Amino acid sequence: MKEIELLAPAGSFEKAKIAFLYGADAVYCGTSSLSLRTRADMENDDLINTIKYAHNIGKKVYVTLNIFAWDEKYEEIIQMAKILEELKPDGIIASDGGVIEVLKQYAPSIPINVSTQANVVSMHSANFWFKNGAKRMIMAREMNKEQLKYIMDNKPEAMEIEIFIHGAICFAFSGRCFLSDFLCNRSANLGDCAQSCRWSYNLYAEEKNNPGELMPIETNEYGTSIFSSKDLCLIEQIPEIIDMGIDSLKIEGRLRTEYYLASVINVYRNAIDDYRKNPDNYDIGKYKLELEKVKTRGYTTFYFEDRKNKDIQDYQGRQYNEKYEFGGKVIEYNEEKSTIEIKNKLAVGDTLEIIVPYQLEPVEFKINKLWDYEEEQEIQSISPGVKGQKVKIELPIKCEKDWIIRRKK
Repeated sequence: MKEIELLAPAGSFEKAKIAFLYGADAVYCGTSSLSLRTRADMENDDLINTIKYAHNIGKKVYVTLNIFAWDEKYEEIIQMAKILEELKPDGIIASDGGVIEVLKQYAPSIPINVSTQANVVSMHSANFWFKNGAKRMIMAREMNKEQLKYIMDNKPEAMEIEIFIHGAICFAFSGRCFLSDFLCNRSANLGDCAQSCRWSYNLYAEEKNNPGELMPIETNEYGTSIFSSKDLCLIEQIPEIIDMGIDSLKIEGRLRTEYYLASVINVYRNAIDDYRKNPDNYDIGKYKLELEKVKTRGYTTFYFEDRKNKDIQDYQGRQYNEKYEFGGKVIEYNEEKSTIEIKNKLAVGDTLEIIVPYQLEPVEFKINKLWDYEEEQEIQSISPGVKGQKVKIELPIKCEKDWIIRRKK
C-alpha cells in the first residue's frame, strides 16, 4: 500500500512533542498572528524549536499562514516568508492568493499547501493552484468520497491531496465565516474567531400580519445551538480512504489539550497501521471505543458518505466528556514513586489509564498511594493549584517521559 501521512495539530512546542510521541508523522502549526488560531501558543522561538526537533527525529512540520490578509499585514507576511525560507519547514499552508504570491517570491524553496480555507472542491480548482505553484491541496471538508475518488483518479501525479478525518467542523463553508466578526468584531478569517456558532440563541417568530409582535419558539432553558456542528470522525472510513490513495490524513485541534491529542492520534495511528498490516481483519469497534472516551461533542461523517446527510448539527450545543478526563502527564518514571504533573484532581482509589504510544488498549490501574512531591508524605488527594503542580505515584508499568494518563470519573 501507498505510504500515508498522519498529520496532527500543534498549538505549542510541547503539544508538537506529544503529537510525535503518539505517532504523528507530521504536525501543522503557525505563528500567533498569521494563522487562523491566534490563541495558539506558538511564537517564533517555539516554531523554530518545533521544526528543529521534528527534523532531528525524521518528522515533518507544515507552517500555517492561512489568514485572509489586509494590505497592512503584508510587511509582516514578507518578513515571515523570509524567516521560513531559512528555517526550511516541509510546507507552508496558505489560502490567500496574495499571500501565496509573496511565498513564491520570498520563500521559493518551501512547498505550498493550499489551505482548506481556499475551498478547493474540484479538479479544476486544484489544477489552478497546482499550475500556480502549489504542491498539495487540502480539500474542503464538504466533499464526499466520490468527488475525492474522481480527483485521485485524475490529478497530476506530483499533486498531493490532504483531507480532514477528525475534529471540529465550522458551520460556514470550509470555515469562511463572518458570524464572529459581525457579532463581536473578531474575524475568523484573521484568526480571532469567538466561536459564535457554539453559542445558544433564543429564536422568535413574527406573523407577517402583525409586524413587531415576536413570539418565542420553544427550545429549552439554554435556547438552541442551531449553528453548532458535531465533530467530524472518519475512523470507520479509514480503510476506504487508504485504498483511495490520499496522501495525508489531518486531525483538527491546535487549541485542544495534550490529552486529547495523545488519545486521538494514538487511535488513528493504530488504525492506519493495523489496516496496512492486515486489511482483512480490520476491527472498527475497538477504535471507536477509544474515541468515545475523548469526544466532546457528537460525531458525524459530515458529507463524506452522503451529500444529503442531515446528521451534522448538535442542537444542544453542549461539550461533554462524561466518563473520562485528563489525569496527568508523566514527568519522571521511578519504579517506586514516579512524578506526575497533574491536570485534574487525583485521589487514592481513583481509576486511571495510561495511554501507551502505538498501543491501542490503555493500561488501567487504581491509585493505591499518593505522595506529596516536595516532602514525600502520603496524602489522600491532590487538586491542581498552580501550573505544573506535581505529585508522586506508583505506576504499574515502566513509563516514558510525557506519557499521558487519563482519569475515569
